[in-house]
Amino acid sequence: MPVRLRPTFREALAAASRPLVGMWVCSGSPLVAEICAGAGLDWLLVDMEHSPNGLESVLAQLQAVAAEPVTPVVRVPIGDVVTIKQVLDLGAQNLLVPMISTADEAREIVTAVRYPPRGRRGVGSALARSARWNRVERYLADADTHVSLFVQVETAEGIANAAAIAAVDGVDGVFVGPSDLAASMGVLGQQTHPDVTAAVLSAFEAVRGAGKPVGVNAFDPAVAQAYVDAGASFVLVGADVAMLARGSEALAARWVPAADDSPRASY
Repeated sequence: MPVRLRPTFREALAAASRPLVGMWVCSGSPLVAEICAGAGLDWLLVDMEHSPNGLESVLAQLQAVAAEPVTPVVRVPIGDVVTIKQVLDLGAQNLLVPMISTADEAREIVTAVRYPPRGRRGVGSALARSARWNRVERYLADADTHVSLFVQVETAEGIANAAAIAAVDGVDGVFVGPSDLAASMGVLGQQTHPDVTAAVLSAFEAVRGAGKPVGVNAFDPAVAQAYVDAGASFVLVGADVAMLARGSEALAARWVPAADDSPRASY
């Protein structure tokens, strides 16, 4: 029986009447991903770049969140054609590729997500969850409609080239990464430094000028709101691991005396 795939993040953004709000899923746990997926957010970013996620754990998380009305996006660790092929084949419909600084790099990524003759994605739909083992009719012919590609701009060079990157055919949107951008600009760890903020806003203008949606990461609610007010179409406002870290610290601060050096008993 034919299978219909979910709308892509590109389609979700096009249909949205407000910025789409999401969070990072970095724990590698399908259970945590499922909990986050049911929270009422618009999208989740399953991270393979800075998190303990491999193909198997990403697959399990995509399966875990599939029942919820949330759009999963997978950030691959690198813009490598083999990695992209494998992540697409396991059923990821929405990719974020980090560290894109030029239009030529963006064009290379586009070819990695497209089948020949327009690209170089390996053909294995009969074996893969992407086409639900050939249960999605005309998957090979219509694959571009089932996949959305977003690239991450996070260097000073990338900011300078943001308009050209956004204009590349096949790039569906640009995500600005303030953390690596701050490092690139010589202010490591200062994501809200005035120069970094100005660079982010300049990227917003460039990407929107090219007719593409632009997103950003901002855990501080005030900063996130400022970016939304400045035209961000999608934002990440938290992370599973960060929420667990801060929440457990709050428990310790509330219940463990500050000067208590006694050994902890096991549970």
